[in-house]
Amino acid sequence: MRLSRYYVPTLKETPAEAEVISHKILLRAGMIRKLTSGIYNYLPLGLRSVNKVANIVREEMNRAGAIEVLLPTVQPGDLWKETGRWEFYGKELLRFKDRHDRDYCLGPTHEEVITDLVRGEVRSYKQLPLNLYQIQTKFRDEIRPRFGLMRGREFIMKDAYSFDKDEAGAEESYRAMYEAYSRAFKRIGLKFRAVRADSGAIGGDFSHEFMVLADTGEDTIAVCLDEGCGYAANLEKAATVDPGGQCPATTALPGVEEVATPDQHTVEEVCNFLNVHPSELAKTLLFDADGEPVAALVRGDRELNDVKLRNLLGANELNLATAEQVQAWSGAPVGFAGPVNLKVKRIVADFELRQDQGWITGANKADAHLKNVHLGRDAEIECFADLRVITPGDRCPECGGRIDFWKGIEVGHVFKLGLKYSKAMSATFLDENGKEKFMVMGCYGIGVSRIVASAIEQNNDENGAIFPPSIAPYEVCLMALGGKDQSVTDKAEELYAQLQEAGIEVLYDDRDERPGVKFNDADLIGYPMQLVLGGKGLKNGIIEAKDRRTGERAELPLDDFITNFNAWRDDIWRAWGLK
Repeated sequence: MRLSRYYVPTLKETPAEAEVISHKILLRAGMIRKLTSGIYNYLPLGLRSVNKVANIVREEMNRAGAIEVLLPTVQPGDLWKETGRWEFYGKELLRFKDRHDRDYCLGPTHEEVITDLVRGEVRSYKQLPLNLYQIQTKFRDEIRPRFGLMRGREFIMKDAYSFDKDEAGAEESYRAMYEAYSRAFKRIGLKFRAVRADSGAIGGDFSHEFMVLADTGEDTIAVCLDEGCGYAANLEKAATVDPGGQCPATTALPGVEEVATPDQHTVEEVCNFLNVHPSELAKTLLFDADGEPVAALVRGDRELNDVKLRNLLGANELNLATAEQVQAWSGAPVGFAGPVNLKVKRIVADFELRQDQGWITGANKADAHLKNVHLGRDAEIECFADLRVITPGDRCPECGGRIDFWKGIEVGHVFKLGLKYSKAMSATFLDENGKEKFMVMGCYGIGVSRIVASAIEQNNDENGAIFPPSIAPYEVCLMALGGKDQSVTDKAEELYAQLQEAGIEVLYDDRDERPGVKFNDADLIGYPMQLVLGGKGLKNGIIEAKDRRTGERAELPLDDFITNFNAWRDDIWRAWGLK
């Protein structure tokens, strides 16, 4: 492709709307343009990279035995009502009515649609296992879309859905997708980790997120530093180690003592007032769990993990109690609730609080706290469980090593759905004995357009993007700097033709522009390889080749050019781990 005939509207200045580096570069490099909040046009260079990602994903899905389909973007509300997600999914689901006043939505995901399709066609165990996937536009009405392609409302996604006759088959489908994802991300050229995750609104009982590692990532993941372990999980899922110990009903600790704490509401205020460390306090948090009051206790220096709490309770909705609810349930203002004589049936506590010691808690009375509270003696605790957010320095739950925090960007997610959707929508089959059973499902998503932004977040410098060769819009940018020297132009045309004939993706910058403009645009867009032909080089029989990632330059002989270029090119692919 000749740049003089292409559409690449680069910008010298960064638009004010851009916040993260990928958003800035994608706009400046002329790869995307904003249409409205969270919705973007994909320009030619951006679309080429998106399509390259999609093709790699498609090849790995096909290799794993999945079969491609294409499902409608517009989905009938009746299907979502069957599964209960019409009300549960929230405002991210864009709902509307057609001319007949029937409910519809724009698909943020396709569990209902694919289950409806399969339940009408698959009747026998002989038709299973089955894995269907699509690469398609999704829409989620984010309350605050930001960061360009990182968190938009409309985006391109690969979603696959597996159907098996039993749990063993579902495990095999999950493993196949996990391995397919790992191969795809390696082929794309990304540094990534597969981390354990919560299933969220999709549902299911087991899942992994695939995270691209980047300092600018908005997700934090807990990673074991022991190289032989490999444990990694997002903060919602990361397990903490049970410290052990008992919580007997009797103890030699002193009895409960009430102390005045006038106007001391927060953990910090109470600890400063009583001159104690936050680790000596057990804070009581009240929640509305599906309409029922619940109290959850964690140590004063810890943060409650509400996802762990929701999963422990089996709740669909979990909301922190309002000030009015706290007053009604505890008899005290916010900041003074405690487990002793609390008028709440369900009280759960993090297992750190099982230790045989006295705790400071709220007294369920304004301006008062209790000392020497022993949870086994003084409160009715339903259970002790892992309820807190893991912290750096904690022990790894698998090997006992040290946990550290890394930053990442979620680009893929695999779920074991189990029977969640097949039961709700009566997706059944007849087994070998003619008995009707529910299909066991899995769900597997990859953010195709987000991967392009993530690749830039992971690979960039002060001059622009540094694309992995596998997904760069063009692998090579050829620049002729001969000015009016026709011999340079003629040789550049010859090299351009040779590269095309050899099947190399090359963009020929044939514009009548100053060398600095061409260099800046090539660095900004992030072509992995740059070839620069000038008058001096032509006389010496060489062309300058630049590796965008390292900045290293080489002089390639023009004699037998393609052979010399391919040897240099192979070295670059190997350096990216792509050969």
